[in-house]
Amino acid sequence: MNCELCTKPGGTVLWQDRRCRVVQVEEPGYPGFCRVIWNTHVREMSDLGAADREHCMHVVFTAERILRAAMHPDKINIASLGNMVAHLHWHIIPRFGDDPHFPQPIWGVRQRPGVAARHGADPAELGLAFAAELKTTG
Repeated sequence: MNCELCTKPGGTVLWQDRRCRVVQVEEPGYPGFCRVIWNTHVREMSDLGAADREHCMHVVFTAERILRAAMHPDKINIASLGNMVAHLHWHIIPRFGDDPHFPQPIWGVRQRPGVAARHGADPAELGLAFAAELKTTG
């Protein structure tokens, strides 16, 4: 199997436990873009047992709350696509009215040239926020 999310972290690791990790992704125009990545190779949420599904979504919703508090975006997009990388992961993307694609999805038609000048949340601060909210559970 050649799965990039099995062999690489997928971004800057902000928090992790034995089941999943939260990473910040470097994506120009999208500061604060994070992913929640399941650590073992599964393709779909329904491949997880009930407790693992609950844990994964708890981490996804915690990521949304932390990014909202840190960045005050106009909107948060949450998506689990996996069409290009068939490994369970969720995208948590702070969106701003002046980002390159708003109001379209970031993978949609570009709405304006360039990239808005905006700084993302500091990864160290995000990591501390995740540690405080999630502790390190099993």
